[in-house]
Amino acid sequence: MKNLFFLTFLLLTAVSCTKEVEIDIPGYKDLLVIDGSIETGQPPIVLLSSTNDIYSETNLQAYLDGFISGATVTVSDGTTTILLEELCTDNLPAGTEEIAAAIFGIPAAELVNLHLCAYTTFNTAMFGQVGKTYDLTVTYEGKTYTSTTQIVQPTALVETYWKPEGTLTDYGYSWAKLADNGSQYDAYRWEVKYLGAPVFKKTFNPFFDDDFFNGLTFEFAYENPMSFDDPNLPDEFKAFYKKQDTVVIKLSKMDRDAFSFMEKKYVQMYSAGNPFATPTNIPTNIKGGALGAWAGYSPWYDTLICVE
Repeated sequence: MKNLFFLTFLLLTAVSCTKEVEIDIPGYKDLLVIDGSIETGQPPIVLLSSTNDIYSETNLQAYLDGFISGATVTVSDGTTTILLEELCTDNLPAGTEEIAAAIFGIPAAELVNLHLCAYTTFNTAMFGQVGKTYDLTVTYEGKTYTSTTQIVQPTALVETYWKPEGTLTDYGYSWAKLADNGSQYDAYRWEVKYLGAPVFKKTFNPFFDDDFFNGLTFEFAYENPMSFDDPNLPDEFKAFYKKQDTVVIKLSKMDRDAFSFMEKKYVQMYSAGNPFATPTNIPTNIKGGALGAWAGYSPWYDTLICVE
């Protein structure tokens, strides 16, 4: 009985003991974010913004206020160096509204009324070429940031095709066969659009590498991201391509550093708000203290008519 009383006393003592723990949370530090890309046959495009305090208000105005203008941005291919022009959405060349809308993620009708700027060039000497390495330099408020990326050789798909899903006759996924090169590292970005659409859309998980299929030939299906924008399409047909759809496929290659950033970025995007998700630190290939990435892409295209 004495032992039972003593055990009870110990348990009550352990439960009742508390200790105040103070955690020193580092203060918010404003950092430059660089979102830059260059792909085969296209000019470099660089967006600059600043980080937001996690406790600050999140809304459209805060998003707009985060973009930065007034920087000096150059791109070099090792032989030629070009100073990029600052191009703003309230003064866009005719016919570029939809492309700018895709870059900023804002509908074209709203974008033309805003003042958002990107850095690019119309000098074709700096349009992306396979096999070249491109150096980015950004100077802003007395600080300089640099990065390097390469446009690697693209990979062509062996085959693309469409087939109905399950018992459906008019709706299904699009399929592809990929033969991965076993002698090298490969990373990919998957995008699609309807024939005639101005911009490509990324699928749910658009970035993948060959860590699990290096040197293998395999087939895989991909969903239709455009279907989620169709308010007239019943929910049970979302993610499918409809029979007779004509789709342009864009499979782009990138180097390891670019993939590492993009893959972690999308993991964080999809897990945001999930208390059970593993915290993710997004890497960067920017030197000098900025966040973000400078990425080179080499696309391969195919047109698929959705019929068996």
